[in-house]
Amino acid sequence: MLVLIPVALIVLITVVDIHSSKDIHLGPLLVIAPALTPSFAGSRATAAIGALAVAAQVLIAVLHGGLTTSNHLAQIAALTVLSALIVVFTLVREHRNRQLVRAQSVSEAAQRALLRPLPDRIGPLELATTYLAAEDETHIGGDLYTATRTDDGTRVLIGDVRGKGLAAVGEAALLLSAFRLVAARHRDLADLARTLHRHVERYLVDFADSGDETGEHFITALLLDIPDDEPVVSLTNCGHPPPLLLRQGRVRVLEDTEAAPPLGVPVAAPDAHRSRTTPFRSDDTLLLYTDGVTEARDRDGVFYPLAERTARWATCAPEALVAHLRRDLLSHCGGRLGDDAAIIAIRRTPTAGHPAES
Repeated sequence: MLVLIPVALIVLITVVDIHSSKDIHLGPLLVIAPALTPSFAGSRATAAIGALAVAAQVLIAVLHGGLTTSNHLAQIAALTVLSALIVVFTLVREHRNRQLVRAQSVSEAAQRALLRPLPDRIGPLELATTYLAAEDETHIGGDLYTATRTDDGTRVLIGDVRGKGLAAVGEAALLLSAFRLVAARHRDLADLARTLHRHVERYLVDFADSGDETGEHFITALLLDIPDDEPVVSLTNCGHPPPLLLRQGRVRVLEDTEAAPPLGVPVAAPDAHRSRTTPFRSDDTLLLYTDGVTEARDRDGVFYPLAERTARWATCAPEALVAHLRRDLLSHCGGRLGDDAAIIAIRRTPTAGHPAES
């Protein structure tokens, strides 16, 4: 139906020009029709509208002064050339759009392979996630998360590779593959963190000279061990933003003053990686996130107040909580993030052994 707009313009301009005096020339306005068409149609429709505009210019010339006059010949030639250029530009745009679609398809496939979607439920836990990539036209970057089952619980990893976009994908894949391989082999969470640190420290050397990077490579990470039969959670923080604990409508930041350096950063003390245990009861929710969330700025440069905003929806189920935060975060920063951002909400559901706290 939108194609009728340039057609109507051609008819209107032609009729008015034909019925105007011979010293008034509205024919040059016909170029508006083919110029307008690419905004809602493809190259074929644009070519058809361009041809119709040229035909209308010829009709005007025949009925309004003669086809062989130099003025009309110049107008017909100019309109033909301009219409052809518009069609060429439309073809180029369509080609680039197809390339973009293919690139997005590859990006989505890479994200599904690298960041496999977490299930809505793992054991006694309800989960919800969201991922926002900072790079335009991609769906993947340097933030990462995963979860895996152990014999008696669930282990969760969330991390943030230095940098963003596709340049950080290889390093994110490095840590995710290592975690999935060894997460269930270590009873102690701190031992798991030390193993991952050695793995990352060794293999990040492979990325040291990539692209225009400075050579400084590290990954912040937060490891969680959530047993099925105990109302607690163990955490080991490697330079990552602290999680939020939502309990009975209140929000508390689980600060860790003894957090270890990020993975890949040399540590002086062999016991730098430590685990701490905190109560995690039925109907409690843990909110994990990367610094792309808390460092998102509005137009005045104000950081996103995550804890304050989370309090508005502290009683929501994980899926609703994450959906609210995603919309609010994008609204805060005007729809454009300066860094990749990931959010995970984990709620322990009431079980027979651990009913909901009153």
